[in-house]
Amino acid sequence: MKKVAIVPKSMENIVERAGYLPAIRVDNLLVMSGQVGRDAQLAIPADPEQQFRLCWDNLALVLAEAGCTFEDVIDMTTYHVNMSTHMPVFRQVKNERFPLATCCWTCIGVSELAHPGLLVEIKCTALIAS
Repeated sequence: MKKVAIVPKSMENIVERAGYLPAIRVDNLLVMSGQVGRDAQLAIPADPEQQFRLCWDNLALVLAEAGCTFEDVIDMTTYHVNMSTHMPVFRQVKNERFPLATCCWTCIGVSELAHPGLLVEIKCTALIAS
C-alpha cells in the first residue's frame, strides 16, 4: 500500500498552518479531508451562497489535483450549521455543481465547525481511474 499526499498549490498554506492534508491517495482511492467555503487567503464569506460555491470550488480543486472530477466521488458526508435554514440554498448550489444520484450522501446537522462563520464542511471519497 502506497500513500500519496494530495495538496493543490493554493492549499499549501492550510497544510503549513493546520497540519493536515487536503487528501491522501491510497492505491486508486482518494480520501479527502472536509472542505469548507473559504478562499485562498482563508477568508470565510458571510453570504451562505458564496460560501457554498467556494466549498464546491475547493472540492473540485482537490479532486482535480488527483486527476478526478465530481463524477468519481463514491461517498460524501456534509456537515451543516443551521441545516434547516441553509439547506435550500445549499441544495441549489449542489445541484448546479454536483451530478445527481451518483454517490452515497449523508447530511449531518452540527452546532459548529472548526472556525466561526463556517456553515458547511464536505468530506468525500473518490475512485481514481487506473
